[in-house]
Amino acid sequence: MLVRSLAVALLLAAAPLATRAAVDPALFANLHWRCIGPFRAGRVLAVTGIPNEPNQFLFGSVNGGVWRTLDAGRTWEPIFDGQPIGSIGAIAVAPSRPYVFYVGTGEADMRSDIAQGDGMYKSYDAGKTWTNIGLRDSQQIARILVDPNDPNLLFVAALGHPYGPNAERGVYRSKDGGATWQKVLGKDDNTGAVDLAFEPGNSKVIYAALWQTRRTPWSIYPPSNGPGTGLYKSTDGGDTWTELRGNGLPDSPGRIGIAVAPSMPNRVYTVIDAPEGGIYRSDNAGATWTRVSADGRVWSRGWYFGGITVSPFNAGLVWSANVNLYRSGDAGATWEPVKGAPGGDDYHQLWVDPAGTDRMILGSDQGAVVTLNGGRTWSSWYNQPTAQFYHV
Repeated sequence: MLVRSLAVALLLAAAPLATRAAVDPALFANLHWRCIGPFRAGRVLAVTGIPNEPNQFLFGSVNGGVWRTLDAGRTWEPIFDGQPIGSIGAIAVAPSRPYVFYVGTGEADMRSDIAQGDGMYKSYDAGKTWTNIGLRDSQQIARILVDPNDPNLLFVAALGHPYGPNAERGVYRSKDGGATWQKVLGKDDNTGAVDLAFEPGNSKVIYAALWQTRRTPWSIYPPSNGPGTGLYKSTDGGDTWTELRGNGLPDSPGRIGIAVAPSMPNRVYTVIDAPEGGIYRSDNAGATWTRVSADGRVWSRGWYFGGITVSPFNAGLVWSANVNLYRSGDAGATWEPVKGAPGGDDYHQLWVDPAGTDRMILGSDQGAVVTLNGGRTWSSWYNQPTAQFYHV
């Protein structure tokens, strides 16, 4: 019956309108969709693990919803298919209640193909059910931070509309699990937020990256260094903010990625897209900065890449996600590729387990891959039916 119904549908597509109108709709009653492959993954910007669950991880596809693995990436299951949006920009698990998931919809990615979102979602039951909790006009959400001790205190980096100005962009804070939101950092209707980071052990200290950018539909790569772009810091839980300018930072930054070393909280790394782009490091909590690497491999095409991650135990061990995944063992001075194919795979975000660097999940243009041995081997990305088809 499936073949017969499909044949009828194809014939109708080529038939005159009058003929189509006369066909009995009952012919389509037994036509059902099923996946016929290929199991090929598409772009992933959002990845995370589940605390104290060594084989459980989550990823968000830019057009395929949220997926979970219970076996360290051998198999994946969708847990967001009942929602009206498939584009995912950020995922966070509440550290103190790991069954509370937050998802920010809308990929915060300024490529020529962008799928917008409709705000923030929350699950109280590890992804079984979901509720939209607001910021519906943000369209692109880049990062979510949840307080380590309070699952209801969270911060969201909303990049905003990719094609035009809108008010709902910047850094938002909720103290009641998303029931209400307060905009705590933002410059104007053209400037959104693209990254956030807590100081480990002190969630009152927050670093934020604002980015004034626009995707023009007629260009392949967007301008990405508007005058509202910059790095900011709060020491009072987001009530007030100070812009970190000068003191070694480039004058006209574009997109900025942020990471703070858990074992040395005064050490802050940033990857900055700028005429003087590169990896910048501060060893005094952002007071002064040093450009520790200008290596174009780890920061070029900075409007597309901004993922930087520090080991939880070694402040000198840092990863930068770009065309390949690169690693530095000397605090950013030199870099070596640790994962990538000929021509590169375009990596975006690496999550490292706070309890140990053997357990990681990596998001790329080819999907999400998991390692349990520090990157010596990785799971497959040929087990995720999330590929982005541009023409059929």
